[in-house]
Amino acid sequence: MSTLAEQLPSYRPVLRAHCYRMLGHPQDADEAVQDTLLRAVRALDRFEGRASLKTWLVRIATRVCLDAAERRRRMPTQSPAGTPMGPFEPTSPDEWVAPIPHDWVPTTEPAVDEQVAIRGRVDLALVTLLQELPARQRAAVLLADVFDWTAAEVAETLEWTPAGVNSALQRARARLDGLPPRPATVEPAVVARYRDAFARYDVDALVALLSDDVAFDMPPIPLWLRGSADVSAFLRGPGAECRGSIVVPVRGSGLYGFAQYRNRGRTPWALVLLEARGERITAVHSFLDTAALFPLFGAPPRIDEVGAESAMRM
Repeated sequence: MSTLAEQLPSYRPVLRAHCYRMLGHPQDADEAVQDTLLRAVRALDRFEGRASLKTWLVRIATRVCLDAAERRRRMPTQSPAGTPMGPFEPTSPDEWVAPIPHDWVPTTEPAVDEQVAIRGRVDLALVTLLQELPARQRAAVLLADVFDWTAAEVAETLEWTPAGVNSALQRARARLDGLPPRPATVEPAVVARYRDAFARYDVDALVALLSDDVAFDMPPIPLWLRGSADVSAFLRGPGAECRGSIVVPVRGSGLYGFAQYRNRGRTPWALVLLEARGERITAVHSFLDTAALFPLFGAPPRIDEVGAESAMRM
């Protein structure tokens, strides 16, 4: 039988997902998990087994995340939709929610009502909305609705009263009522067509794959485009600098996409994730903070064309 210390790493996926929902960025989440496991190792001799090891670790992780949330609040800077000509001035990457690598997410059973339940969800819409809640309110709704903790259990962890927890849950759930359904994962064949068209920079083929109301964003540049006409104008205008890119497949936050390298693979440029409705792509999320995200997603700092051809067959 394995010792408690040997069991700790097996909880890393659950802890990563929880810390990601709490903090909104995979890098912050990974640091919080490392801190959680270190604290757990140091406190193992005081673990009495009154709760499960998972519950004990989640309690530690929640407190770690609350401390981290006090130091840095990650919340995307929302603004009205932009135009194909800008703005292009980037803000700090620390202000933005970023995707979580696919292999960091635990395998879970689907929730009974996937339209409203947050259990098992790590999509960008949910995580962004969670960041708009006060940190303790965010923790309360995650502990109650993801881990099925009672108000008394949540209160013990958050050093709150059960009445305070119930009030916070009511406010948080009301805010989450506006959460859209989890995004549909684009079929791999659709992603492959989009990826191939992008590598060739065939704008007509790209636009043909987009829905009329497609959304397009490029964190940390505060640019939001809405509609295939504006996206087409951007791709033919400022976006034409992406011509000649090399792309390799990635998955994150429940979505398929690709890592993009400009200058024939010499310059890492964006981590792109796609949402869809039917056979049409409804959202294109291009995350430009490659220094933070590419290492987490296993994307190399540069790639040659031979390596790209091999990766494209993944």
